[in-house]
Amino acid sequence: MSQRDDFTGNVVGVEQEVIVREVTCKTILNRCSIGDYSLNCYTGCAHACAHCYARVMQRFHPHAEPWGTFVDVKINAVETLKRQLRRAEPGEVFLSSACDGWQPIEARYGLTRRCCELLLERDFRLNVLTKSDLVVRDFDVFRDRPVRVGITLTTLDERLRELWEPRAVSVRRRLEVIKTARRIGLKTAVMFGPLLPGLSDTPESIDALCRQAATLEIDTIWVDALNPRPRVWPAVADLLRAEFPQLLPHYRRVLFDAACRKQYLAELRTRIERAARRAGLTDRVAACM
Repeated sequence: MSQRDDFTGNVVGVEQEVIVREVTCKTILNRCSIGDYSLNCYTGCAHACAHCYARVMQRFHPHAEPWGTFVDVKINAVETLKRQLRRAEPGEVFLSSACDGWQPIEARYGLTRRCCELLLERDFRLNVLTKSDLVVRDFDVFRDRPVRVGITLTTLDERLRELWEPRAVSVRRRLEVIKTARRIGLKTAVMFGPLLPGLSDTPESIDALCRQAATLEIDTIWVDALNPRPRVWPAVADLLRAEFPQLLPHYRRVLFDAACRKQYLAELRTRIERAARRAGLTDRVAACM
């Protein structure tokens, strides 16, 4: 996301306690370490996940509102992409690296859908990752095209999901996304993460996640641990104090004690490898922390 973007747009509404602004951007298709490119039609995300690493964007584009309570809509995203596509070489585009491209506001603006159409027309490949079942709306665009549809699962426990990802759709609805994608022949993926220490990183929880992935016949699996990225810890700590105060010291050690973190990650990789092997998924785990 370009730091030259205009993030001084006017507030145009409030939807479900989320402040919506319309802004403009200089670029929309940007080089990315996850794939060849990333594309984000929005800044901010209404899902309000406590563990969201994209909070770091507030370092570059400050907002008075807390993360999860604002969304900036890049109203010129489609026109900007058309301009960039005159020169951009086709490659893989990750949607989205700093927001959820199919968060609720997308139902009104449709920017992600129109950008996907343009990219596919120019022979780009799409790597989709979302926590929203709105993405199913765009399967008519994705069908028979080089698109991989992925969902993020932090946990299969709906109570934990409601605490950590309060405005994202339910686990059940996310699983339906994958089932529908497979029915129409799309490649599928799942991101297990971030795995929550003491909550969704236990051997039992990881086994359950892997069994679910095997049942869904997932093509590609990524796994991520909770990371001490900028601005994440205050939100995580607030949730822990309110709901799991006994885990607060454990999280501090896992995130900020270098020796403890090294040992934790090694043990977590072992749990994941064993669970994947038991579920017959070893060759499908593409990235693990």
